[in-house]
Amino acid sequence: MRAVVQRVDGARVDVVTESGTETVGEIAGEGLCVLVGVAHEDTKEKAALLANKLWTMRILEGEKSCSDTNGPLLVISQFTLYGDARKGRRPTWNAAAPGAVAEPLVDEVVARLRALGAKVETGRFGADMRVSLTNHGPFTLQLEI
Repeated sequence: MRAVVQRVDGARVDVVTESGTETVGEIAGEGLCVLVGVAHEDTKEKAALLANKLWTMRILEGEKSCSDTNGPLLVISQFTLYGDARKGRRPTWNAAAPGAVAEPLVDEVVARLRALGAKVETGRFGADMRVSLTNHGPFTLQLEI
């Protein structure tokens, strides 16, 4: 699993539909916005490891974690994290797991975070999303599990 983690002072994800734009997930205050990509070989065990890392990683203000501050997380699936643009002009996403594999694993990350006590908001899998956030720092890192 691959995640891009941003420390934020608020974040929101909107879904574009035929009838307009709908906010499907939003966090306020200091927390994390997490984009999650899933590869073919990923498992529920890797999802649990990622959830635990996100909950306990000390990257908030004062070297605190979300578990220390009860900081919220906005978790959004993003298959393009496994894009490969080394050849040609068009990226490929061959390393990304198909939706039938990826969606349950992203849901598992969310479920594990909630089981740990986290307040978690999400995007909508496979939807046309718009993510807005205020990156605090800026602070962004990439995790590989």
